[in-house]
This record gives sequence, C-alpha cells and structure tokens, in this order.
Amino acid sequence: MATQVTTDAEEPEDKKPEDQKPDDPNARKPILPGVRARLQKLYTHAMQVASRGQADYAIDLLSGCLREDPGNLTYVQSYLNILYKKWNNNKKGSKMAGLSTMGIQGTVKKCQMRKDWDGVLKSGLEMLKVNPWHVETLLSMGNAAEQLHLEDVQLAWLKGALDFDMKDAKVNKACAMALGRQGQFDQAIACWHRVEQAKPGDEESQRAISALSVERTINKTISDEQKAEEQLQADVQARDAQEGGAINAAKTVTPEQRWRKAIADNPADVQNYIELAELLGRDNRTADAEKVLVKGLEASGGDIKVRELLEDARVRSARTQLEVAEKQAHAQKTQPANDLYKKMKSELLNVEIDVFRARCDRYPSNTNFKIELGIRLKRAKNFDEAIKALQGARNDPKRKGAVLLELGECFQNIKQYSLALNNYESAIESLTEREEDAKKRALYNAGKLAKALSESKNGAPELRDVARKHFTELAGLDFSYKDVADLLKELRN
Repeated sequence: MATQVTTDAEEPEDKKPEDQKPDDPNARKPILPGVRARLQKLYTHAMQVASRGQADYAIDLLSGCLREDPGNLTYVQSYLNILYKKWNNNKKGSKMAGLSTMGIQGTVKKCQMRKDWDGVLKSGLEMLKVNPWHVETLLSMGNAAEQLHLEDVQLAWLKGALDFDMKDAKVNKACAMALGRQGQFDQAIACWHRVEQAKPGDEESQRAISALSVERTINKTISDEQKAEEQLQADVQARDAQEGGAINAAKTVTPEQRWRKAIADNPADVQNYIELAELLGRDNRTADAEKVLVKGLEASGGDIKVRELLEDARVRSARTQLEVAEKQAHAQKTQPANDLYKKMKSELLNVEIDVFRARCDRYPSNTNFKIELGIRLKRAKNFDEAIKALQGARNDPKRKGAVLLELGECFQNIKQYSLALNNYESAIESLTEREEDAKKRALYNAGKLAKALSESKNGAPELRDVARKHFTELAGLDFSYKDVADLLKELRN
C-alpha cells in the first residue's frame, strides 16, 4: 500500500560524557590480576600432577580454571590434550558415556535455549570429562564461545569436533565460518571444500569458497601495502644510519619498537598499549592495532578506555575492509566480488550495532548513542528494536526532528501507518531551516503515505487533502524534488 522508504543515516558523533558510570552489563567481567595469578598457579599445578599420571586430578583443576577464565586458550588446549590421553585417543571416551551423560546433555541444551552461554561452557566441561569427542557438545561450546566473543577458544572447541570426524559437513561448516571471520582464509576454504565433498553440488559451499577467495585477495592486498610501507621506512632508516654513523644508528629504533619494548618492560602500564595502538592506527594497520588493544584490555583487567578504543578499532577495521571490497567489486564486476562487498557491508553494520548497543548500556542517558543505535538497527531492518532505541531519544532537543523522521520510517515499515504519519508530521514541525534535506524527506514521506492511504480500499479520502498540503509545501521548497510535480498533478484531478 504505502511506499517503503530507505534512507542514509548521518555519521555517528561518538561523544561520551565523562561523568557517566563506566559499566557494561553485557560484557564479561574482567579477570582481576590477582585472580589471574591464582589461576595460573592452579594451571601450573595441574600440569605437574598430569605429568605424574594423575589425570583426573589435573582435569578437575583445569576445569576449575576454565570456569573462571573460559577464554584462556592455553587452558582449553591443555584440558583437551589431557582428556585425549586419559581415554587413549579412543574417540569415544567412557564406555558408559551414553548412559551417564543424558542429564548433562539436557543441561547443555537448556542453557543453549536460555542463551546462558556461560552455562553452556560450564556444563559442557562436565560432558567432555566423559567423552571429549562429543560433537554436539563441542559445537554448542563453540557457539557459546562465539557469543561471548572468545574467538580463539571457539576454534579450539570446533577443531576438537573436527578431530573426531574430519569429513562431517556440519562440523566443517561451523569451522569454516569461524575461520573465515578470523581471516584464516586458506583453512576456511579447505573446510568448505570438505562440506562440498560431503554434499556434492552444495551451492552455499561454492558461494563461500568464491567469496573467501576474493576476500583473501583483498586482505593480501592490504597486507602487501602495509609491508611495502614498513620496508620503505626501514630502508630510509638504514640509509640514515649508514650516512650518519653511530648517532643516526641510534635513531633506527622505530616508535613502534620503543612502545613494544615499553610494554615488555612494564606490561601493566595501560598507556603503552594505547600509544602503540594509536601509532598503528595512524599507519592504517587496524588489525595490528586491534591485537595490541586486546592484549591491553586483558592486562588492564578490562579498563573502560581500552575497551572503547578496541571498539573503535573494530569499527575502523570493518570500514577499511568494506572500502577495499567496494573497490574490488567495481574493478572486477564479478558475482563473488559483489557478494563479498555485501557481506562486508553487513559485517560493518553488525559491528556498529554491537558497539552502540554496548555504549547505550554503558551510558544510559546519552541520547546520541541511542539515536545511532536506532539508525543502524533500522538499516538492519530490525524495526521493533530500532523504535525502542529511537523513542528513548526523541526528546533530545538538538535532534528531535531527525529522530521523529526515523521513527516514522520504522513505523511505516511495520505497517503502523497512523503512527508513521503522526511521526512524519511531528518531524515536519520540529525540523529547522538548517535541516532542509531532512524536512524535504519528511514532507515527501508524509505526502506519499497520506496519498496511498487515501487511495486504499478501506482508506480515508480526507487524507488526499493532507497529501496535497505536504506536497505543496515540499514544492515550495524544491519543485524538482523527486516526482513531487507529477504527484501534485495527480492530486489536482
């Protein structure tokens, strides 16, 4: 009935008030240095008793470590290795595993249904004690780790499932998707090939292999450019050292090397991580900057400034990948390149949604974050959630008109036409002369919707005059705007 409207949103302002409470209820609680030290001692003891043949005791100790620090890759790998040795790599665990683990399997599934991801991991640890090759449990734990953003351990659990059956299509698909997200393109492609072998003619596998091949080329291009820049800097420094002797030779220590040494000398100093990450960011080495900030976040015990810098770095990284993918799509004009561009566009949107959702939780009175979250949820066609976010910011005096316009488009997309029209008209009243483009959009949307409603089977003919009023005002502002002239002619008859 009514015309659906798509819009471009403004760039986020990314402002943060200094007086807000820096808590993120959705984030995992940081592991304090004292707790980490205690867990490391437990881990060391576990490895000592394992070397003496006390596998069960070592497994219990490692299980305790993983309950408190489920993102520690070393703990996960040691846990699985000791379990494999305990069961002599028989690929089935205890002979009574099927009967004795019914309850545990049920707990894993219940936790998964409730989206209790910590519960999935904890109950999964108990299941693996009896059968470390239980594929469904390992897949569930991999999914839980992904939801908690524990990417390294996600792959460890998934590779445990792959170790049981290298040809399993479901397992290979899960591994392929995780590997692809982490930029391990060759391994991801190998997994998709195994899916293809298990399911000949599978279109999803073929599309994924093509997209990953293009993505691998894009990332290699970025990497090669970075290496070339690094080599150029090294060549300049080497030349200066050769020409200037010992004095200039001392200058061959790069800023990056200085900050990395500072981190090595004092790993608890958060500012060193921040300085190095900013340096790498200025050189467009976004992936390297992310890695530094991840280490800084861990070393700081979850420092809020480092967390937000990491969020910003992830957004920049996603934008860089999108820009490169867009160039490749224009240059190659192939379906895989176009598919990859769409994928990167979607991934950037998802990253931005995660970041702004976290900041809305962290700074509940900051309306800018609510507006930016709402705009991105709207782009993702999650209109119900977008409406909730935007309604929380509609009283912001500086952006009230823009918010009401976004709300109108959300309501129109979920076919709440009366609410949509009300918001459009409120937006028209609120938008200022400096927001002329938005006002034109609001007038056009209101006119189109009123016209469509007046012409519908059970419509209201009086809305024809409403449509005419809005189009007339729009024509007064810009007679060439879209098809407003033709629409006015239609309404004159």
